[in-house]
Amino acid sequence: MRKRLSALHTTLSKTPNSIAILGGGPAGARAGELLAHAGHRVRIYEEKLDWEKPCGGGVTNKALAEFPFLAEAVVERNWIKTCELVSPAGRRISLQLNDAIAIFSRRILNNLLRDRAQNAGAIIVNQRVTAISGEPGVWQLSTREGPQFADYLVFATGARNPFRAQFTQPWRPSDLMTAIGYYIPGSSRVATVRFLPNFEGYFWLFPRSDHYSAGICGKLESQTTADLRRLLERLIREEGLDYQNSTFYGHVLPNLNGSSFQNATFSGEGWAMLGDAAGFVDPVTGEGLHYALRSADLLARAIVDNRPETYASAVRSDFLPELITASSYANRFYHGSFCGGALLDRMIQMAAYSAEMRTILRDLFAGSQGYTDLRQRVGGSLPTILRECGSNLLWRGVETNLSSSSA
Repeated sequence: MRKRLSALHTTLSKTPNSIAILGGGPAGARAGELLAHAGHRVRIYEEKLDWEKPCGGGVTNKALAEFPFLAEAVVERNWIKTCELVSPAGRRISLQLNDAIAIFSRRILNNLLRDRAQNAGAIIVNQRVTAISGEPGVWQLSTREGPQFADYLVFATGARNPFRAQFTQPWRPSDLMTAIGYYIPGSSRVATVRFLPNFEGYFWLFPRSDHYSAGICGKLESQTTADLRRLLERLIREEGLDYQNSTFYGHVLPNLNGSSFQNATFSGEGWAMLGDAAGFVDPVTGEGLHYALRSADLLARAIVDNRPETYASAVRSDFLPELITASSYANRFYHGSFCGGALLDRMIQMAAYSAEMRTILRDLFAGSQGYTDLRQRVGGSLPTILRECGSNLLWRGVETNLSSSSA
C-alpha cells in the first residue's frame, strides 16, 4: 500500500501532499489519521484541545460496527442498553436495545481520535487560523506564529466555519439549530429522549461515565437562546436533577432541508468540507458523529486514490440520500398527526402495546434502521402493529373487568 502511494506521489503532480485540516474534532482527526498513515504531510489546526460540546455523546451501534476502534479503545465511556422515549403528551416507553450504545464525553472522544491521528504522523497545531489566501496548491494560512502553507485544505470546523462564505454559499438561519446543555454530576444506565408539544427538536438526558449530559436542541429561527435555556432548566427539574453550579454549554448545529442538501457545495478545487462543516447532520435526530467519520473516510479514500475531485460524488452516492430522505420526514415527524393525535404521541402510544413498533423505534434509535427504507418497513409492519395493539388493548380491558369483578 505504501509503495503504491509513494509511486503516486512521485508520478502524479496533482496529488496533494501537504494537507491542512482546520478543526481537530472527530471529522478532522479521523481524516488526519488516514491521510498521515497513507504518507501525506498533515497538520491539524485546533485552537481548543480540551473542549466539550452540548450533545449527548451517544455513538450508535451502527457507528460502532463501522468504526470498531471506538468500542475497543481503553477510555471512559458508559454503555447503555435502555432508552426511555417520552412523547409530547408525557407518555413514556422504555426500549431495550439489542446492542449497547456508547455514551462518550466529547472531550474524551476528541482526544482519542486526535491521539490516533498524531500516532499516525499528523502534527497537531494548537493555533487558530485567522485568514486564508492563495489558491489550490499554494494556500497560505495566517496564524499567530506567521504564515503556514498547504497544497490542500480540509474544513472540519463545525457549523461555525468562519471561512464558509469564502469557499461556498453561507447558511441561512433556517439551516441551523441551537443546542444547549448542562453537564450535571451523576450517572445511570438509562438514556432519555423527550419530545415536546409544538417543538421541532427534543430534550435529552444521556448518562456519561461520571455525569449527565442534559440538553435541548431546536431550530435557530424558532426561539431565542434565553427561552430555550429556561425550557431546558424546567425539564431538568422535572427529571429530578439539579443544574445549579453545573457547567453550561451552547453550540450551533446544521439542520438542512432537502433542497439545501441537494444544492450544497462541500468541495472544490484544492479544498473540501467534512462533518458538521459540510452540514452532514441528521435533520430528525441531530446526530452527526457517524457522518463526520464517514465523510472523513470518503475524502481520505479520494485523496489517496489521487482523485480528490470524486469526494463529492462519493458522498452523494453514499450517505447523502439518507440525509435527504430524513429531511423529508422531519416536518411530519415533529408536526404530523395520525389517528386524531400528534404522530409522536401515537408512535409512543402504539409502542406500549406493540412489540413490532418497539422494534422499529429501537432500531431507529440504535441507527440500524435507515430512512430510505423506513416507509416500506412501517407499511409492511402496520398490520402487525395494529393487530398487536388491538389484542393487547382488548386483553387489558378484560383484565380490568376481571379485577373489577373480583373487587
